[in-house]
Amino acid sequence: MSERDSEANRFSARAARYARVGANVGGVAARIAGTKLFGLEGRNATNAEALAKALGGLKGPLMKVAQLVATIPDVVPPEYAAELQKLQSEAPPMGAAFVKRRMQAELGASWRGRFGEFDLKPAAAASLGQVHRATSLDGAPFACKLQYPDMESAVEADISQLEILFGLHRRMGAVIDTSEIAKEISARVREELDYRREAKHVALYRQMLAATPEVRVPDVVPELSTRRLLTMGWLDGDKILNHKQASQQVRDRISTAMFRAWWRPFSHHGVIHGDPHLGNYTVFQEGGEPGGINLLDYGCIRIFPPSFVGGVVDLYRGLLEGDDARVVHAYEVWGFKGLNKELIDILNIWARFIYGPLLEDRTRRIAEGVSPAEYGRKQAFQVHSALKARGPVTVPREFVFMDRAAIGLGGVFLHLDAELNFHRLFEQEIEDFSVERVALEQAAALAIAGLGHS
Repeated sequence: MSERDSEANRFSARAARYARVGANVGGVAARIAGTKLFGLEGRNATNAEALAKALGGLKGPLMKVAQLVATIPDVVPPEYAAELQKLQSEAPPMGAAFVKRRMQAELGASWRGRFGEFDLKPAAAASLGQVHRATSLDGAPFACKLQYPDMESAVEADISQLEILFGLHRRMGAVIDTSEIAKEISARVREELDYRREAKHVALYRQMLAATPEVRVPDVVPELSTRRLLTMGWLDGDKILNHKQASQQVRDRISTAMFRAWWRPFSHHGVIHGDPHLGNYTVFQEGGEPGGINLLDYGCIRIFPPSFVGGVVDLYRGLLEGDDARVVHAYEVWGFKGLNKELIDILNIWARFIYGPLLEDRTRRIAEGVSPAEYGRKQAFQVHSALKARGPVTVPREFVFMDRAAIGLGGVFLHLDAELNFHRLFEQEIEDFSVERVALEQAAALAIAGLGHS
């Protein structure tokens, strides 16, 4: 039996993962439960730090899930969100022995002869896999992404443990129903395990951004790719944060590329990159200076119904023009239930925060006097306080990654201290917009990439 088959969702691997995760997370849960759970004593920075430390020691999906829930308003208390957001996606890399086993399992015993060079030391390590530099037989540079062992079992075990995080919050008087959020996160993390699907995501982005030269997308090498190995062309670039001290013009150029990399696929095809982590981008040079960004990771991609995109544009137009009926229609299209004036006013707190920069026709920063880590925290607290009086609200699952990605994108703009006319950039992306046009362009792109609806 090949290694690939042996790594299916195995009970023994799940059991081992349960033991590790349960000991780490359960210990913190017991510590919190030992205090006055419904008072402030159970929600202090020390307990939050302990939970983050427990999760940070685990390679795999639970760390990714923790980072996800930290960005969604009120899924976990603010002091927990602050600590969870500190978790790094960098994990200790697997050694050369693992790399050789993985490559042999995926490409066969003669795998080494299919490359000109292959560096057994990883160039980057993340939560679900690690990346190695290699070359083709004729010297073309490659990036080979290898999945860690037993990740399928780890994902299933960690998804079942996700309820511990949500359960802690519910016992502290949460005001947002997390049931749909849990379903959405589970679906997307499971998708990330399949590198064949990620290869199709790369093909999709190559189509969607073909006329956007300031955003570069790698090509996939299909004959050197499998379910747990993804080989792509290597894109040279350096870290975005290396440009924090660059001129305003350079920082704005990089930020404009980021804006288009995110909003163009969404407004034209209903697709978003749901993981705007700084490590997923590098900056390429053109003519001796930064020319744009490389988009490196395609695991966390969300494909939306065209009607959802219509709701996003309707909410923007409704807020811009003071059209309350259009705002209500947008929330209904998204799937919010039990709408009344009170709930709409509360949702608008968050909407005006997310859309605020898009509504003002002027050059501005994404936010003033806020650190990237604090972006959205004040508004999330306002939403929490307002919802407390009216009871739980179920957040539609499509909203989860849309919201998370918007917060992550704003954080990048803050890091770069970008000064852009976000309104005009957004208007460019929705010029001649219609739901019907998105439906046609999405269907065509998905068919070419070999993808169905998510």
